[in-house]
Amino acid sequence: MIRRLLARLRPAPLPAPMPVANVSPRDVGLHDAILDGWFLNDSGELLKGFAITADDTLLDVGCGEGVATLFAVRQGASVIFTDSEHDKVRDLARQVDAQSNQQNLGLVSNSLPLPLADGCASKVVCMEVLEHIDQPEPFMAELVRMGRPGALYLLSVPAPVGEHLQKGIAPASYFQSPNHLQIFTPERFAAMVEEAGLVIEHRQATGFFWVMGMIFFWASERAAGRDLSGAVRDRIQAPYPPLMESWAKTWQDLLAQPNGLAIKHMLDQFMPKSQVIIARKPLAADDAPGRMA
Repeated sequence: MIRRLLARLRPAPLPAPMPVANVSPRDVGLHDAILDGWFLNDSGELLKGFAITADDTLLDVGCGEGVATLFAVRQGASVIFTDSEHDKVRDLARQVDAQSNQQNLGLVSNSLPLPLADGCASKVVCMEVLEHIDQPEPFMAELVRMGRPGALYLLSVPAPVGEHLQKGIAPASYFQSPNHLQIFTPERFAAMVEEAGLVIEHRQATGFFWVMGMIFFWASERAAGRDLSGAVRDRIQAPYPPLMESWAKTWQDLLAQPNGLAIKHMLDQFMPKSQVIIARKPLAADDAPGRMA
């Protein structure tokens, strides 16, 4: 979700308060993400603890519109980006070519396997992809294969609370191929990462704003009598329904309160949209992974 909904990210300060009529869920969601440590342009960190430099080669698997790829390009890194949708790879390749002088590569692939050499990347990103995979363990093993020893990984999947809530209102196709096939508990997500051979360095869960936003989106679609039986990947985009914009204005007003940030963090823990892991590939094969509480 983070990858898709923030697809047009560009370097910018935190959004200023907006008039009611112009409140955009995308902009409020971006502000919310920055408060969580995402997109730290000054330090070159895609997420706090996941810095990207000009010495890196970043692999972005399931790149979508390219939030992670373009952030890495702005840090001067070389990038390899893949997606199963040709149009997304083509459009992102044009943007990368316009902004980068490095050697870069875009691939259309379902990632099982990826036609890339072992250890091709120093940073690996796979955000909001594993839930779409029928067999996520072999997919995870492929991600580990492509990281060089010491490579850092940024992985995210939807949190189970938000997914189960949506089962009561989202169309059935939201939980069918090519959409969400897996619901990961925090324990299963961590175990899969560690059993693939990575060492977890950081975990966080965020995105209460988007859990509620998606519920309001589905409610609006049903109220409008729209057919929700088709594919729903990347469905939530502008123009947003008025109910969703009203929610964005409410969330923006809450964040502006003196205790707004503390309330946000509480709600993020209570009902997160996404769970995130930063993990590292050991330098040596005999470096035993250890689970982070």
